[in-house]
Amino acid sequence: MVPWPQGIEWALLFGALVIHFFYKLGMALAYTRGAYTVVYPVVRGSGPLFTIIGAYLIFSETFNATQWIGVALLVGGIFAIAAINLRDVKVERPRLIAAIGIALATGISVAIYTTYDAYAIRATADPFTFVAWFFLITAFDFPPIAYVMWTRMAQRPDPWPLLRRGLLGAFVAWGSFGAVMLATRVGHVGEAAVLRETSTVFAALIGWLFLKERVGPARAGLMCLIAAGAVIVEVGGQYG
Repeated sequence: MVPWPQGIEWALLFGALVIHFFYKLGMALAYTRGAYTVVYPVVRGSGPLFTIIGAYLIFSETFNATQWIGVALLVGGIFAIAAINLRDVKVERPRLIAAIGIALATGISVAIYTTYDAYAIRATADPFTFVAWFFLITAFDFPPIAYVMWTRMAQRPDPWPLLRRGLLGAFVAWGSFGAVMLATRVGHVGEAAVLRETSTVFAALIGWLFLKERVGPARAGLMCLIAAGAVIVEVGGQYG
């Protein structure tokens, strides 16, 4: 369906495999040590800040004053949600602090892979070649790790329900992360990274609808702030 990678494209795909492995490892470690509603906003809130710096260093992209106001609103709203969730969760503080530290480090890895993927997909003649082969190659690292961990569990859960959800997640990833990759090829990396972090709004909605977590007026207001920040970044880039 897509051309085969050629020459340097293989090296770019291998680099993506390594970088995304450490990102996924960081997310896994953070999720196993802290609450989802705390860890996820910390990762997504720190990611765009580091990405904007990386986009400036690699692609010479800059934000104007209006866009920086949008970034401040978006990132501030994300961290405020994490702070509220941190107050409410029932997790041992030392364990949660360790999870937040891992989440911040993972946020740095988000910036690294976002900048790297943008460079790699721009260096590939057919962008769909990089997207298709990326999802194939980066799918081989964690299944063996998961299998080994599953065999070491005292009580092994039935893997089939998780595999079914994983299959659904794979198709979701094609549409979501694949779209982000394509966006960084045709647009600005920093803007794409900021707009992507509106995912924290949808994460909060998922937590409310499916995990039965409370939202409340404070979180609802902060979600509106995050969305407003994303709009300001995009509009500021066009008219600022």
